[in-house]
Amino acid sequence: MLSGDLTIAGTTTRSTSPGSSAGSRRTRGKCQGGFEGGATLNRKDWGLVWNAALETGGFLVSDKIKLVLEIEAARKPEA
Repeated sequence: MLSGDLTIAGTTTRSTSPGSSAGSRRTRGKCQGGFEGGATLNRKDWGLVWNAALETGGFLVSDKIKLVLEIEAARKPEA
């Protein structure tokens, strides 16, 4: 699980999404790790409500946002 504060358009919400480790390694004395995950969000939960109706039916912008996370992190060396 990946969790943290997600801020979109000035609105912050605590968010948790399924995720997994993509592995770790030590190079040049640094510990590095990778993580992968994602989620589907509703943009209206962040106050993003603008939309436009299409002449053919439906709307221009979907309410769903697909978030894909690929994170690489390195441990900060101790001072």
